[in-house]
Amino acid sequence: MAARRRAGTASLIVAGLTVALAGCAGAGGGSSDGGAAAGGDASGDSAGGGGEVSVIMVNNPQMEDLQTLTEENFTAETGITVNFTVLPENDVRDSIATDFSAQAGQYDVATISNYEVPFFSSNGWLANLDSYVEEDAEFDQGDILEPIADGLRGEDGSLYAQPFYGESSFLMYRADVFEEAGLVMPENPTWDEVAALAEQADGVRPGMDGICLRGQSGWGQVFAPLTTVVNTFGGTWFDENFDAQVNSPEFVEATQFYVDLVTAHGEPGAANAGFTECLNAMTQGGVAMWYDATSAAGSLEADGSPVQGLMGYAPAPVKETDSSGWLYSWAWGVQESSTNKDAAWEFISWASSQEYEELVAEELGWARVPAGKRASTYENPEYQEAAAAFYEQTQQAITSADPLDPGVQPRPAPGIQFVAIPEFAGMATEVSLGVSAAIAGQTTVQEALDNGQQLAQEAGEANKE
Repeated sequence: MAARRRAGTASLIVAGLTVALAGCAGAGGGSSDGGAAAGGDASGDSAGGGGEVSVIMVNNPQMEDLQTLTEENFTAETGITVNFTVLPENDVRDSIATDFSAQAGQYDVATISNYEVPFFSSNGWLANLDSYVEEDAEFDQGDILEPIADGLRGEDGSLYAQPFYGESSFLMYRADVFEEAGLVMPENPTWDEVAALAEQADGVRPGMDGICLRGQSGWGQVFAPLTTVVNTFGGTWFDENFDAQVNSPEFVEATQFYVDLVTAHGEPGAANAGFTECLNAMTQGGVAMWYDATSAAGSLEADGSPVQGLMGYAPAPVKETDSSGWLYSWAWGVQESSTNKDAAWEFISWASSQEYEELVAEELGWARVPAGKRASTYENPEYQEAAAAFYEQTQQAITSADPLDPGVQPRPAPGIQFVAIPEFAGMATEVSLGVSAAIAGQTTVQEALDNGQQLAQEAGEANKE
């Protein structure tokens, strides 16, 4: 099957990425935005004389933990000042694409993903990390889970990013509520079974809805989970020749199912709900089920969580495929024009290390560890005990995900919840506006996808040989 990746021009990529207004396939998070520094003044040398590094990152919970731990640990040990800029995802993607495409050098390190790496590296925007990995035996590249590492390689096979955490997707549910209501979660649920359970669980407790699903517009908000539904319903964004299939019967059926499910048994205001809103709804007892990123389990099972110990976890629901979980990682990339590459690598090798995971465990608890990237994490008895409810399901979901073959037909480019072409971010975000409007009752699914077909075809034409 084809797995071709096309670099595209810098201007085309930036145009596509900057209209991707929201959300990723990953854990959405906290409310902080704007800049912050760890370890010293943004304009001064560090006390230890170790230099400085500027890091721009998404404001997910795992990154916010990193920000609180950096000064007293990394900076104290290395003398390297870390100047953090922490932004919501829609803003951070825009800022990174603009700075890296121009090679402006404002940021040395940025949180990117397995979506951006192929064409960022092909356009010369990312530093090749192979030599750093080879010279840093303590980092232990062999410990990185293969599916995660493979997604962070360029077309030349070299590493251009290192994962901070990795994830797939699964179904989370209130096991205690299911038991009280006499509901049984199948070992490998289908979407039809999930819909039936959502109907039965809806209202089983006062104010509790059956399921939470992202409805917020954005290629990585509503279309992160929805594209996995499309895949398992037999649909695809493009056929193997890059001809768009957005208004095909299978794509329409999957989207209609998703919209009907969330409008009938989902959270209030679903058209504006993303990862953070669903996390809050699940934590606060507002929903009985939630289909989303495996990384969410760390927050649900963290010390102090109202639902700690009350959750159950099942594989991503299916229909026509054997599995449907996505594969995603938030990772650290170094700008090629950076003059602080050595300091940047020191920061990355610490933030993505086993040592850092152990620090998080000591300071914040094992459930808060940014996992999903190292085999040693899943072999650690302490982690296994703290994450007993979800670690096996997470590891299985990550290792079984197949970005080259996520559906029932050949694909022209890799990707499960996205298509690895530069145009996808902007195109899918535009299409998502119609899907969110359908969830809000402002248009129909068919109208939204008919409009989306033309946008997708234009993106497909740009990628044809």
